[in-house]
Amino acid sequence: MHPIAFDPTLRGPLAGLRVLDMTRLIAGNMLSLQLADFGAEVVKVEALPHGDPLRAWGSRGVPTYWKTYCRNKKSLSVNLREQDGVDLLRRLCAGADVLIENMIPGRLEQMGLNPEALMAENPRLVIVRISGFGQTGPYREKPGFGTLIEAMSGFAARNGFPDREPLVPPMALADMMAGLSGAFATLAALRERDASGRGQVLDLSLLEPLVTALGAESADYAVSKQVKPRVGNGSNTSAPRNVYPTADGNWVALSASIQSMAERVFAVVGCPELVADPRFATNADRVAHREEVDSIVGGWVAQRTLDEALRLFGEAGVTAGPVYDIAQFLQDEHVIEREVVVEVPDADVGGLPMQNVNPRLSRTPGGFRYPAPALGQHNDELLGGLGINADGLAALRARGVIG
Repeated sequence: MHPIAFDPTLRGPLAGLRVLDMTRLIAGNMLSLQLADFGAEVVKVEALPHGDPLRAWGSRGVPTYWKTYCRNKKSLSVNLREQDGVDLLRRLCAGADVLIENMIPGRLEQMGLNPEALMAENPRLVIVRISGFGQTGPYREKPGFGTLIEAMSGFAARNGFPDREPLVPPMALADMMAGLSGAFATLAALRERDASGRGQVLDLSLLEPLVTALGAESADYAVSKQVKPRVGNGSNTSAPRNVYPTADGNWVALSASIQSMAERVFAVVGCPELVADPRFATNADRVAHREEVDSIVGGWVAQRTLDEALRLFGEAGVTAGPVYDIAQFLQDEHVIEREVVVEVPDADVGGLPMQNVNPRLSRTPGGFRYPAPALGQHNDELLGGLGINADGLAALRARGVIG
């Protein structure tokens, strides 16, 4: 794994933007990570006494989630239950480009930080409001952790095997989708602001990006009047498409979503004549006879080792690959050569692997400027920028306003 050093002198294409991120856990941190990796100054506004609960997520006492999602960010620890703390945040908003929050809708207003007031002081401010179900609608005040969204969106009902329970994902999928969608929307709002001089409010729910990721589900249901069944690792739209066990205890993933690819698969497994069989001639035919297709392809794969199956599929131009766990993934030659995962210096474990900055820009790439901060690490720097001197900072600490 390629080691990489943090370099605080790096400047990405978003250098000069200041982002205040007062969110907790995944969605907001995923959003601000995209901006931070490409050069924005992202300030984590963390509520005392413990800061972002993401700091408690990890392995063997190491906060791996915090270190991964909050690299390239700064930390301001402030007591937002005290009016003085809220006032500090308001003053920071006056000089910021973006504010990101994920409180239950209405809570920002209760704190006296309603968007209209903030934008009156800073008309160029873009405010991103993240919630489970959005700022409007009957569920607006309903807590919206990602698991609920993955269940209600239709994702879980489509995920898993037909004879088993619906399956929610083991990672924070809804949050991550919202974070990526929100980063795009934030940049769109900033581009428009640069033309108009005016910021705006972004209403970002966890629900809607995941519904978008599900694609044509609504359209298919409207046309067919049928709810699609769960098909495990198969597909409702193409066949063959599945994972197949090999003779040496591994798995091959294969997808043949176009006609020419299915024909190549049948040729490799020794059954080129199947393309003339009315059960398998077209994609629709193969989907209707998916179990028979899987039996033929799976039977061939089961007689071969992973390396042999992949070699033969590769020689024929078939879209097939191995099913990796994380240990196998990190050892793959492509992952290593492209530096998909890199190792950064870490005070707790020496070196910590994490995903590289992506996507890759040819002229103004993002980079690793500094590691995830300790709670309140940048209090003096950030509040000093507001003109608060050492005595003022000491007084704020004495009153418990900052950490």
